[in-house]
Amino acid sequence: MTEPVRLTDYARGGGCACKIPPGELEAMVAGLGPSAGAAELLVGLENGDDAAVVRLDGRTGLVSTADFFTPVVDDAYDWGRIAAANALSDVYAMGGTPLVALNLLCWPRERLPLELAREVLRGGQDVAREAGCHLAGGHSVDDDGPKYGLAVTGVVRPEELITLDAGRAGLPLSLTKPLGVGVLNTRHKATGERFAEAVASMAALNRDAARAAVAAGVRCGTDVTGFGLLGHASKLARASRLTVAIDAARVPYLPGAREAVRDGYVSGGTRRNLDWVAPWTDFGGVDEAERLLLADAQTSGGLLVAGELPGAPVVGELLPRGEHLLVVR
Repeated sequence: MTEPVRLTDYARGGGCACKIPPGELEAMVAGLGPSAGAAELLVGLENGDDAAVVRLDGRTGLVSTADFFTPVVDDAYDWGRIAAANALSDVYAMGGTPLVALNLLCWPRERLPLELAREVLRGGQDVAREAGCHLAGGHSVDDDGPKYGLAVTGVVRPEELITLDAGRAGLPLSLTKPLGVGVLNTRHKATGERFAEAVASMAALNRDAARAAVAAGVRCGTDVTGFGLLGHASKLARASRLTVAIDAARVPYLPGAREAVRDGYVSGGTRRNLDWVAPWTDFGGVDEAERLLLADAQTSGGLLVAGELPGAPVVGELLPRGEHLLVVR
């Protein structure tokens, strides 16, 4: 019998931990302004929001995004589901509804069987179907390593748009998924251990959370992915010209996450996240392990929104701008 293929062996990192570090990314796109028709561009490059939004008319905004990454788990079908849920999340994070998506697939066709690629696509198709989003073709290339994701188009009502710069001091911050998938995925890549709760969390759509946020009148938020909770919270703080306070004891984690940090399964992306936010963060008495968990590079994480949502823990609040962008207490 042949040994089962471990897709994570074909990736230097995993999932959103493979993002270009946030500081380098900001420097790279600095000065890139909007193209023609900027008056209709409701959301662009300014604050690093989750998707671009263009006004079609007084009632409709077009939401456009693309997201893809290397294998985060070994199971091809699960990877497809996770990558699709992650890409769709960018539309949900803006308060929108995805309508149509295209596959983005890079595949080392001489090293990995095409049957596995089919399983990846099947996973993406099943999640898109669950979201009520058409998945119609896409683009594929022969590449050195496997990568998969979606380009997604959706719609949003301009008055229901959720952005990074709409925060107001005094609002609570709610988080709709537990943290910890980054360190658990790092452990999975190193040891082959499987973490079913992490897979279920990553493959779960943020659709219901987004609908609840819109219904609650939330106008400020983002999703928590490769820059970790602290990284995404700092972007929100800067865009809204506020300070974000995080109550460390209230932040939920997946089972096994603390043990993974204790045993050293921390990705380079997580450590880069922590280094990036450290200069403008007051960590108080929070120890190194807790800091790493708060900076853990998430893949297909939950929404972080300025408001209260049913069933979602309140993990902090927005404060008037103080000495630090972030305060962990």
